[in-house]
Amino acid sequence: MMARPRREPGGLGLRPTPGGLGSRLRGILGIGPTPSEATWEELEEALVAADVGATTALELVDATRARIGADASMAEIRSGLTEEIRERLDRVGSGRFALGPPPAVILVVGVNGTGKTTIVAKLAARLSGEGHGVLLAAADTFRAAATEQLRLWGEQLKVPVVAQRPGADPGAVAFDALAAAESRGIEVVIVDTAGRLQNKTQLMAELGKIRRVIERRMPGQPRHVLLVLDAVIGQNGLAQAEAFAHDAGVTGVVLAKLDGTAKGGVAVAIADRLKLPIVFAGVGEEARDLAPFDPAAYAEWLVSG
Repeated sequence: MMARPRREPGGLGLRPTPGGLGSRLRGILGIGPTPSEATWEELEEALVAADVGATTALELVDATRARIGADASMAEIRSGLTEEIRERLDRVGSGRFALGPPPAVILVVGVNGTGKTTIVAKLAARLSGEGHGVLLAAADTFRAAATEQLRLWGEQLKVPVVAQRPGADPGAVAFDALAAAESRGIEVVIVDTAGRLQNKTQLMAELGKIRRVIERRMPGQPRHVLLVLDAVIGQNGLAQAEAFAHDAGVTGVVLAKLDGTAKGGVAVAIADRLKLPIVFAGVGEEARDLAPFDPAAYAEWLVSG
């Protein structure tokens, strides 16, 4: 069995991705001692192909040119571009996640098939490993399998799970979970919700209802609304993030399957266009494989591969 790469402190443990932006840039920036106009155009095209988005790609290229000057070397272009990406992610608070004083409610949302329930379990594993008391709310009542999956995770992690029958009101599940956490003195409640497409108006409105139930039961909550995005889907993730930010009041993004994409530039687009921080990244299949998002490590991985 191949040994798992060791994740360095502050890093993401991401391996080089063949065909990703880094490999394209090695070809573009490996030609000639100084850049030509064609070099900058190819750089912009490579960023667009990496799902950074056309507008953000153009801005990154212009900002890099202004930062390093006309006579810069190819190595300086790479370094300047890496810094521009890191700064955009830092600017919106990417990688920073604080629970604050207890209790803290975390509402987790996303479309179908992103691995949202698994991310909920990974977050629970992380927070309980840090010494926080955690309770899970199975508010995905549309799929009986989702509730059962969360119960199995709860048993494995030794974390209590509050659930109701299939088809129950998700808001009622959230309400019961908050009451249970309050009575038991548990610090953190993580509410798993059903996956929903961002263009389904009625289902998106339901997220607002769940939020209102939480707010009435515990004023000032939820402290965090985390959107789980599949990093593999590219620019469609930007449209998803925009819709969920509007309807659910998203405060941060978790990029699932970041280790499984050769693109991954959508993180830059989300931070730059929507001003949403990327707070965690899913980088493996095990419960421990949820890493705090590291803007510097991500920018280095994206640009240098």
